[in-house]
Amino acid sequence: MEGHQFDNSLADLPAEVAADLERVTKLIQDRAGSETVQRIHTIAEHLFGGGGKRVRPMLTICSARMLNYSGIAHIELAAAVEFVHTATLAHDDVVDQSRQRRGRPTAQSLWNNKTSVLVGDFLFARSFQLMVASKSMRALAILADTSAVISEAEILQLVTQGRIDLPEATYFQIIRGKTAALFTAASQVGAVIAGGTEAQIDACESYGNTLGMGYQMMDDMLDYSGSEAKLGKRIGDDFRDMKLTLPAIRGVATANEAEKKFWERVFVLGEQRDGDFERAMEILVRRGILEEIHEEAIDWSTRSKDSLAALPENSYRAFLSGLADFAVRRSH
Repeated sequence: MEGHQFDNSLADLPAEVAADLERVTKLIQDRAGSETVQRIHTIAEHLFGGGGKRVRPMLTICSARMLNYSGIAHIELAAAVEFVHTATLAHDDVVDQSRQRRGRPTAQSLWNNKTSVLVGDFLFARSFQLMVASKSMRALAILADTSAVISEAEILQLVTQGRIDLPEATYFQIIRGKTAALFTAASQVGAVIAGGTEAQIDACESYGNTLGMGYQMMDDMLDYSGSEAKLGKRIGDDFRDMKLTLPAIRGVATANEAEKKFWERVFVLGEQRDGDFERAMEILVRRGILEEIHEEAIDWSTRSKDSLAALPENSYRAFLSGLADFAVRRSH
């Protein structure tokens, strides 16, 4: 789960947010290294240099700016959010033994598992230093709680791996923890640091949660139907890694006897052959599962945009609305 990017989504980014993102990038560069251990700097530079559009920091910045915040704590919190995200990716790649992410070798494939885990821990530590620097106990509490939720979801995904009968409820629990939780926190802390009302903070929380859910559902669907050239990554990684995401869960649930044996062979026994991924795609397309998931992701996006109604109408809100649309309308 997680990997495709918001390509071409920044055309309407407000100038102040673009400038803030540059400040966030500079802060990340300043804090990612170590004065005593060069290897930390080398691996962190590799991790942060892997592409992506800093979507989560963008949510923090836009939420704060939308509510007329003019201080600097949103920069520290936005950087903290990106440190948390990057640390989880480093740990994810070790757990999954992934060789590539965003078309580049993973840290664990270039160095080793032990070093990657420890550098991930270092990035988590840096994130908490930045949270403290913001001087907002509420923001610190939100991000600390979110870090625990992400870890719980990672473990839940690990212990349920290999289950051909994984319930949809468990899948949604996993993506709410692994993806939507940090989208939620990123949006929420921006409103908190800006001194937003409880209604405004709740609206930002709802926006981030629904955006994250729709984004991850779309991400998992695109892994079976996307264009590698447009998405910038190889499709079918979830299938090859035997990750039972929503398309496969529904493929199993609607399978006839022959199809059930196929899903058991490729996901439980791990016996994958040439042409198996193409067969999986054919089954999912024929049963309308991919289009069904796409429609549900669009519904999450609509709910995300509806959450913005309680927030000030300005260029920041307009951008967040457009981002919600783009998240679920990425090209196949």
